[in-house]
Amino acid sequence: MPGARGRTAVAILLTLLASAGYAFAPAFARGFGGAGQRDFGFGESVRFAPALMPDGNFTVCRIMYTSVRREPNGGGWRTDFPYGEINLMIRLSELTKTPVSFTSAHRPNAWVVRLTDEQLFNCPYTVASDVGTIGLSDAEAERLRLYLLKGGFLWVDDFWGTAAWQQWSREIARVLPPSEYPIEDVPLEDPIFSTQFVVTKVPQITNIQFWRGVRGRTTSERGPDSREAHFRAIRDTQGRIMVAMTHNTDVADSWEREGEDAAFFLQFSPSGYALGINVLLYAMTH
Repeated sequence: MPGARGRTAVAILLTLLASAGYAFAPAFARGFGGAGQRDFGFGESVRFAPALMPDGNFTVCRIMYTSVRREPNGGGWRTDFPYGEINLMIRLSELTKTPVSFTSAHRPNAWVVRLTDEQLFNCPYTVASDVGTIGLSDAEAERLRLYLLKGGFLWVDDFWGTAAWQQWSREIARVLPPSEYPIEDVPLEDPIFSTQFVVTKVPQITNIQFWRGVRGRTTSERGPDSREAHFRAIRDTQGRIMVAMTHNTDVADSWEREGEDAAFFLQFSPSGYALGINVLLYAMTH
């Protein structure tokens, strides 16, 4: 049975999504209260993807990578880990009928995986943050290419400005050569923006520390160099999005920090969850 705080968060989120013009199918509560309060018992421990998943329900694997440069306020592969994906899976289970993988303690199963691990191919959906610092070995690039072309999905988020984009685009070009798999800006008319909620704008979401530091006056973490948020993608030869890229925005912070500040939640979480759930549903159905 859901706790009062969990029911309230879902009710607020549904109300805000509706008032913002997002249409949605009937939701049901799975009952996991305090989603933003860091009470899951995971701490910051790393749970590597197992050789055999505990069930066939939806789960998220975060890619562990090596950083070869630094970005202000960046945390490398641990950025937004693990509560970004944990809270998103909780809300996915409440706002859709998607079966989500939970532990016996009713906590979402969220995993970490290295690109060279065999377990990568057990992961239906992968994420990576702060990818403006990523460096891939030849073996990692080859394995990621194989994973994506075999039907895998990757969403990279929370990297800002020109230097971060250049680093990421150089590395992903070693995985998927742009002559065969070009990067495109995804138009808002694309089905990924209306899988469940109708998203009419790519939200620019800043991390909560930056937002507090500037007292909400701006959402551009790199000033003029990150003024516009982008949703970009790489498709396979059949048109399926394999790699989604949210640049100049930190969508995962709208999930990770949802319970820490009511004003932050009200400003960012409805649009962040609308986009996040759309992307998850797209990945599961394409």
